Amino acid sequence: MRQLVIATKNDKKLYELRRYLKGISARVVSLKEFKHTPRIVENGKTFKANAIKKALTVSKFTGGLAVGDDSGLVVKALGGAPGVKSSRFAGSGKSDKQNNKKLLKLLADVPPAKRQAKFVCAVAICDNGKIVKVLEESCAGVIAFSEKGGYGFGYDPLFLIPKYKETFGELGLKVKDRMSHRSKALKKVREFLKKYL
Repeated sequence: MRQLVIATKNDKKLYELRRYLKGISARVVSLKEFKHTPRIVENGKTFKANAIKKALTVSKFTGGLAVGDDSGLVVKALGGAPGVKSSRFAGSGKSDKQNNKKLLKLLADVPPAKRQAKFVCAVAICDNGKIVKVLEESCAGVIAFSEKGGYGFGYDPLFLIPKYKETFGELGLKVKDRMSHRSKALKKVREFLKKYL
């Protein structure tokens, strides 16, 4: 059985990706299983660029199959920000709470009709140092005026789905799994890898 390395040391991300990639004939591991791993600087201008950089670096390092992903929030009224800087929007090492606080502050005077946003997830698959597949998915919503719900992480408590009139933080995993940017992207990755492997 082949090994598939997820380009992360984050246990939450590994757990989530393992869940979505169930059924593929590969042993899914993270970078935590390796020593002296290369440092990956996420300095791409797009989610796709960062995903490719992660997967390519790890694939070259392991000489095998690797998956890299990058995702974040794109807010129309902020010209696409936070974008690729979603996790460090309020500054390096800041918490989800601080990122959300900054976002709410910047959108304080923006009316409900102009608070459109989307979550974007880009995934790259590389094998033996070569790119084999890159894809991107998104999920549309609006930014709420305050945090609601305890599910998920990051901007989930602010990301409102108009159809449900609830945030990802309120909707929970079952609904989020059906429509989120990451679930849509990873389901495609799973189907691709089933054929590829």
